[in-house]
Amino acid sequence: MQLGIDNSSLVVYEALASEVRIKIIQLLSKNKMNIKDIAEELEISSAIVTKHIRKLEDAGLIKTERVPGKSGLQKISILKVDHIEINFPKKIFHSFAAYETAVPIGHYTDYDLKPTCGLATDKEFIGRVDEPRYFMDPKRMDAEIIWFTQGFVQYNIANFLKKDEKLQQFEISLEICSEFPFANDVWPSDITFSLNGIELGTWRSPGDFADTRGKFTPDWWPHNINQYGLLKTIRITNHGTYIDGDPMSSITVDDLDTSTDRWTFRIEVKEDAEHVGGATVFGKKFGNHDQDINFKLYYL
Repeated sequence: MQLGIDNSSLVVYEALASEVRIKIIQLLSKNKMNIKDIAEELEISSAIVTKHIRKLEDAGLIKTERVPGKSGLQKISILKVDHIEINFPKKIFHSFAAYETAVPIGHYTDYDLKPTCGLATDKEFIGRVDEPRYFMDPKRMDAEIIWFTQGFVQYNIANFLKKDEKLQQFEISLEICSEFPFANDVWPSDITFSLNGIELGTWRSPGDFADTRGKFTPDWWPHNINQYGLLKTIRITNHGTYIDGDPMSSITVDDLDTSTDRWTFRIEVKEDAEHVGGATVFGKKFGNHDQDINFKLYYL
């Protein structure tokens, strides 16, 4: 689950702002439980537990199912979420001018990948899934989600820097996660990012998420496959490369050849990675973020 610093996320923050509800989440992380069992474990009344359960359900953190019991059907509470990421507003670098380019995810210029794989527009699958040849289908330009288990996709953008402009920071942001045949919240994948042939570093995606429906994921998309990714921001600075503020590598803007006429960005899951768990990339009409792959060059 992803949260923002906005009113739509308040219901989740409010649900977590309770010692009792935190204890209920901890209990449900170990076992499915009915209200009576939770009440006995916490030594409070079933009526109070029911109110807390309703609050957690409204926030989308748990779900309740009816299952056969000793005296008929009973309600069982199940934890839906095992990961929450909070996205704070991005910092704006007021002192620098910037060139910004948004590249739709179907506008890749090269690829070499292995199944499971596929791509889809916001209306339909493109060709058959698990057939890499369909990554050359002309409809790929309209793709809003792509996924693969191993290999790479590559994008090119123009370099608009002039000779007298000094690059200060290169920023790349995209929504991405692992690739599992359906979905698996705990499915690590080591995804490597490169720029103009220089490896920027590797990020370990925690999983492929379908615990809640993506905000922009179209209605026709099956509910039990990848719904959304994590918004990741890679920043190449004058003192290293970072992903969401965490160090990735020692590559700096001084290591980049700014005289080139284009920038080539590669997303790759290597054959010899420790965790070959694939990659899923989301466009602006899928997932939780209304954006394509965004490139921003800050300069003086």
